[in-house]
Amino acid sequence: MQGTSLDRKTIILRLELSTKLANFSRAASTIEQAGGDVVAIDIIQTGKDRTVRDLTVKFGEGGSSEQIVAALDALEGIRVVNVSDRTFLLHLGGKLTVQPKTPIQNRDDLSRVYTPDVARVCEAIHADPAKAFNLTIKRNTVAVVTDGSAVLGLGNIGPHAAMPVMEGKAILFKQFAEVDAFPICLDTQDTEQIIASVKAIAPAFGGINLEDIAAPRCFEIEQRLREELDIPVFHDDQHGTSVVLYAGLLNALKLAGKRLEDVRIVVCGIGAAGTACTKMLLAGGARHIVGVDRDGILTADRSYAHPMWQWYAEHTNAERRNGGLAEAVQGADVFIGVSAGGILTRAHIQSMANEPIVFAMANPHPEILPEQAEDLVAVLATGRSDYPNQINNVLCFPGIFRGALDCRAPLINEPMKLAAAEAIASVVSEEELSRHYIIPSVFNQRVVEEVRRRVVQAAIDSGVARRRPHE
Repeated sequence: MQGTSLDRKTIILRLELSTKLANFSRAASTIEQAGGDVVAIDIIQTGKDRTVRDLTVKFGEGGSSEQIVAALDALEGIRVVNVSDRTFLLHLGGKLTVQPKTPIQNRDDLSRVYTPDVARVCEAIHADPAKAFNLTIKRNTVAVVTDGSAVLGLGNIGPHAAMPVMEGKAILFKQFAEVDAFPICLDTQDTEQIIASVKAIAPAFGGINLEDIAAPRCFEIEQRLREELDIPVFHDDQHGTSVVLYAGLLNALKLAGKRLEDVRIVVCGIGAAGTACTKMLLAGGARHIVGVDRDGILTADRSYAHPMWQWYAEHTNAERRNGGLAEAVQGADVFIGVSAGGILTRAHIQSMANEPIVFAMANPHPEILPEQAEDLVAVLATGRSDYPNQINNVLCFPGIFRGALDCRAPLINEPMKLAAAEAIASVVSEEELSRHYIIPSVFNQRVVEEVRRRVVQAAIDSGVARRRPHE
């Protein structure tokens, strides 16, 4: 596939050109020959002997910034002053800032915001800690917490390198759901230290979003924090993926004319996301699930050192199937991939049941590319934004936390997650539903409000809401 949005990069080149020795058309043609495409030109400075211009250049797999710069350097009368990557420019100084809700304009404002009048508010909270939800930022804040051990597809890159991702997550919280989120990158990968650190900062926050923490530690960290804190703790890599996957599958099954309780489902990749997806499917009524990982199909006929694999083997694969991926997918109705790119073949899909559903969600490279399989399937979804049916966690976590904060739920339980998935699925109307549109766009403004509304109602119905928000 050529020219996808993920394949093309953009740089800004600042060039100084001698008006006597070089001309701009020569520079542009050289950039094109080196694999670049000039998409914008800005004149920065001009004079009798020289001119300075900024060129916005895009290039794909056939070019690189190094090739382009080397080609320009070889030209007489042209000097490359600077090379800027637009993505890096966006991150300069970070992507977040803090703005006060109330300006301080005089001494009276200062006394009420800080001292001495603020003491009365402190005393009120001391007498009744629950008032922190009304009188501090706790009512609308979420900590986005990572140890940097499993960031995107980059692996264990540590807390400093994880910060840009956590900042981005905080922006999404704010833009989509008006939730104030703060990136917290912990300089430890010790389970007990992470738990202790999150508990220590919890008084300032109304919820905890765990992010990019490697399995299996992420399971224990989330479970312990859920048990020991009275605010929602949500590991998005697990539950966000499972909620959006379930939403997409509900609509895909409608198109295929199949029922969740009847279909045979293969989950490929039994890590944090694969396990959470399976638990969500079981909670929704699925009865025939087989999990497969690098050691083959998980079965109760074997014992596993990995505790999550052991749980998985005991709660799925009632038929005790054995073998690898080929044996797992034979006759299956649904394939759910949260594993590695390129491992699913056309032959695998051809061995599945009629009207198969494939969710190839490995990122950035799906288990199979849509163009390799779309003639064989009823529905195909990926995790990528440049293909239809993107399974994107952004559809889930803003609305779930908005709802949980609004009703002050101390946790996000299974009914709330199921409600969120059903809400996302419901945004796609019967008239809109098609094999290329089973899940709404992340920019669909109805998603967050519908997820929020149903999550709040599920919290009330399941008895965990501590307040009923005004609609």
